Amino acid sequence: MMKQQAKEFALCLKNPGNEASLIVGKVYRIVPDARAAKDDLVRIIDESGEDYLFARSQFVFVEFPQAVRRKILALQRAS
Repeated sequence: MMKQQAKEFALCLKNPGNEASLIVGKVYRIVPDARAAKDDLVRIIDESGEDYLFARSQFVFVEFPQAVRRKILALQRAS
């Protein structure tokens, strides 16, 4: 039985107060953080390239097919 994989990506829906860190409509990589999740937060690699905590309500969590995942990860590593 395969373990359910956590979502790896989040699409930013709103960014009040975080305009420099998050772009609405952009897909961001999630860094798993169980403790943050308990506080309704999510750890995101933002525009600075570092991971920070943001309100979960600012995002919708998305899954992509394997080929798309690889492409997104390659693009993020290249930037």
